[in-house]
Amino acid sequence: MLQFTASWCGVCRKEMPFIEKDIWQKHKANPDFALMGIDRDEPLKRVIAFGKSTGITYPLGSDPGADIFAKYALRDAGITRNVLIDKEGRIVMLTRLYNPEEFASLTKKIDELLK
Repeated sequence: MLQFTASWCGVCRKEMPFIEKDIWQKHKANPDFALMGIDRDEPLKRVIAFGKSTGITYPLGSDPGADIFAKYALRDAGITRNVLIDKEGRIVMLTRLYNPEEFASLTKKIDELLK
């Protein structure tokens, strides 16, 4: 799972504790699961501070120039995106913004893929 985020994104900050609790803590020990937060186009110092301020424990990387983000969406498109990729490398689900119902379907899809 890729989670695109940024320190200035209020919706991201709202969603990240749910990703931590409902996805990362549940599946982090599963060798078939990986989660990477990707901070869009911010300096590394800000990315590190952002990770600490949110309290997340999942990995958070930097995406200078938003080059990784641009592989999944228009470079200047809104952030707060999750990309769920299966073992074969296929995108099986995309989410945008934070919606509790959609987030629940994301967690359900992850559970199904890991069965």
